[in-house]
Amino acid sequence: MHLKHWLPRSVLIFKEGYSLKNGYSDLISGTTVAIIALPLAMAFAIASGVSPEKGLFTAIIAGFIISFFGGSRYQIGGPTGAFVVVLYAVILKHGYDGLVIATFLAGIMLILMGMFKLGNIIKYIPYPVTVGFTSGIALIIFSSQMKDFFGLPIEKMPVEFTEQWARYAHEIVHINYFAFGIGILSFILLLKLRHIFPKIPAPIIVIVLSSALVAIFNIPVETIGSKFGALPSSLPEPSLPIFSLEKIRAVFPDAITIALLGAIESLLSCVVADGMTGDRHHSNKELIAQGIANIGSILFGGIAATGAIARTATNIKAGAFSPFSGMIHAVMLLVFMFLFVKLIVLIPLATLAAILIVVAWNMSEFHHFKAIALKSERNDAVVLLITFFLTVLIDLNTGVQTGIM
Repeated sequence: MHLKHWLPRSVLIFKEGYSLKNGYSDLISGTTVAIIALPLAMAFAIASGVSPEKGLFTAIIAGFIISFFGGSRYQIGGPTGAFVVVLYAVILKHGYDGLVIATFLAGIMLILMGMFKLGNIIKYIPYPVTVGFTSGIALIIFSSQMKDFFGLPIEKMPVEFTEQWARYAHEIVHINYFAFGIGILSFILLLKLRHIFPKIPAPIIVIVLSSALVAIFNIPVETIGSKFGALPSSLPEPSLPIFSLEKIRAVFPDAITIALLGAIESLLSCVVADGMTGDRHHSNKELIAQGIANIGSILFGGIAATGAIARTATNIKAGAFSPFSGMIHAVMLLVFMFLFVKLIVLIPLATLAAILIVVAWNMSEFHHFKAIALKSERNDAVVLLITFFLTVLIDLNTGVQTGIM
């Protein structure tokens, strides 16, 4: 009984019985999610301050591990918008090597949280705090995308929200109208396609159209290829990070932030999936899976990962039956990377910026924000606004800690 309590959900479902019909459902849903995850993984990686292939490595390795070892039937894991702000700040302070150590430590923390049965942690995070920091992160993501959306020649983006807009005001005279045009066109298409053809993954259509437009007419805008060069068509060999006491001490606070944010975001995603399906996830198994996934991602040159709410919801809507859908999503991403690497480099950065602007709007939960700010009790509104403004103007740690206190 004790062993069964810790067995991954994928093993339990397979033991209960898994038919060809179930496999077909998982194949369709996993492939659908992979198509959506492909541009998002690269966009989140670029927004986090690393090259796009690191986002793909994360979605493949962490996505597979989270589905295989996790406690949710439907969870899809990978790089997410929630981590963009934190990872960008860590890379700016400590470089990618620092992020590797911070994420490795965060993975160990998540495993320990699961082993010590701290999966109910989400119950103690006040709802106004969750909405406050999520909306704050959404606004910061929106802000960070203005550089590529307008094609501004800014080499190194500042982390602080106010400094970013001061820089934009200074550089706006150098706007690339071609990039701005591609960005606006992509943004409008994303919104229109979502309403007209809700079952078709709009980001992929927009990426194909904008890439073709730029390539055929040789439009002078920055693309993945011009910014990052050629991308690999396969996974790198795993390698252990180089640890030192000095580096561990320097990144330890960031590791705590990554672990807590990963725990909150992944368990929130599980709760959303349960609400959509009537299923019940196992939170401690999920935390252990998230920990293993983050360590695995780093070993293969990726970044931090967690449960992705939007992709998990898409997985459910596409008819997923089991965690095998998430594993298929990871395998399909590897296949896409191998087959389409020469086409991926043609994607304009302005189009990826437009995709992230739409992601930021969806993530902002504006209707919940407005309801708490205007219609809830005054205490809830105060907590929400304090968390939101401190997250945007100072950092996520300060916002969440102050909101909870």
